[in-house]
Amino acid sequence: MRRLLPVAVLMLMASSALADDQNELATKLSNPVSSLISLPFQFNYDCCYGPDNSHRMTLNIQPVVPFKLNDDWSLIVRTILPVIEQGETSFGDGDHFGLSDTTQSFFFSPNPAPRGWIWAAGPAFLWPTATDSALGSGKWGAGPTAVLLKQDAGWTYGILANHIWSYAGEGDRASVSNTFLQPFAGFTWRDTTSLTFNSESTYNWTAGQWTVPLNLTLGHIFKFAAQPISFQFALRHYAVAPVDTAAWGARFNIVFLFPE
Repeated sequence: MRRLLPVAVLMLMASSALADDQNELATKLSNPVSSLISLPFQFNYDCCYGPDNSHRMTLNIQPVVPFKLNDDWSLIVRTILPVIEQGETSFGDGDHFGLSDTTQSFFFSPNPAPRGWIWAAGPAFLWPTATDSALGSGKWGAGPTAVLLKQDAGWTYGILANHIWSYAGEGDRASVSNTFLQPFAGFTWRDTTSLTFNSESTYNWTAGQWTVPLNLTLGHIFKFAAQPISFQFALRHYAVAPVDTAAWGARFNIVFLFPE
């Protein structure tokens, strides 16, 4: 006769399985090129611009969609569409609101060995989707992008980078030649709580200027019915920035997760 497990033991096993699934989701979320469809809505507030200490609010809509090309390769498409509300930075400039330029990256990634380094590379494109000239470059651009990272025992660390040059667009606008560097290191606990430190640094080769924001992010995954959602909060300090631009900022991120 088969022995039945006590209800309490079954509940404990179910709870443990759910925790494992949630933890796997959190681990995939911390990998920018994982096989996880996600839809982040990233709300950013930055202060203080210009002599009037104005602000900027940015909503980045950032869908990430992976495609399995074959048994050895995957394609991960990452899109960043910013919606910006910019206060008046100097007298007479006025406020600005609308779409900014879109950045879209295509990462080709091999299936990594367990506990190995994860890498991906491909092209990145700048699309001049800004609805207000003050919020965009007015240029079409392209260049290479790559990411290298490792995940081990709850830790995720690595770097994502790209460089975009403009190749067409409005003739009276400055050329685009920007390098983006995002080193990151974070830890994810079994309950899906995560703490991440990163920088989203940009070097503008045309202006010869660094912008180096430092972000500390706390996150956790919750489940609403069958829908897992990650909530993240970050504080930001600008270690290096052009004159009369932001000094500090904050971020609130809502990420809808769609596991396979």
